[in-house]
Amino acid sequence: MNKIPIYFIPGMCSNSAIFERIHLNPDLFECYYLEWLPVDHLENLNNYVDRMIKEITHPNPILIGVSFGGIIAQEISKKITVRKTIIISSARSNKEYPPLYKFAKYTKAYKLLPTGNLTKLIKQYVHITTDASKQSRMELYDRYITIRDKNYIDWCIREIVNWNPSSDFKDTIQIQGTKDELFPFKYVKNAISIPKGNHAMIFLKYKWFNDNLEKIILK
Repeated sequence: MNKIPIYFIPGMCSNSAIFERIHLNPDLFECYYLEWLPVDHLENLNNYVDRMIKEITHPNPILIGVSFGGIIAQEISKKITVRKTIIISSARSNKEYPPLYKFAKYTKAYKLLPTGNLTKLIKQYVHITTDASKQSRMELYDRYITIRDKNYIDWCIREIVNWNPSSDFKDTIQIQGTKDELFPFKYVKNAISIPKGNHAMIFLKYKWFNDNLEKIILK
């Protein structure tokens, strides 16, 4: 029996190690892990997606994308035939964005973000959102969130904020944490919910994914 190819796309600034604790049946699936390509700041999302598609070498794959990787996965699904698209901690369209993103788009306020020191921002995020396990959380972020180039981050934020898909991705399977800080659960519709899952749940809630992701794929 031919195995089903699955391509995993990490979130913004993350490397593919965020999926290292996700285990699927190797008799059924062949897993491939994409990394972020270098970006040209003048490049638009459509052109970037065209380059990313060249990394996909199997027909009719399953795409699984996290956060901005979920947006990339959905844009890829418009250009090639896929078996299924699953997004995690992401959005099906800009209609699921919180008001702050829409404000940032029309005012260009996103250009003022201090993207030159992502390490400092991560430390602030960990301090605000976590409990006594701050040190272990910081070690996880240092392991998984390794792309901290300002030009890359500025490009990602610009393309996320200005994303305006021509149609909603209604067939996309969406998995969302109820405590997601960047794509709040209250703005999404018809998502599979993970109680108390935050934006980093792909590696913090890996046990849930190991118990449920295979069933979601095969359903």
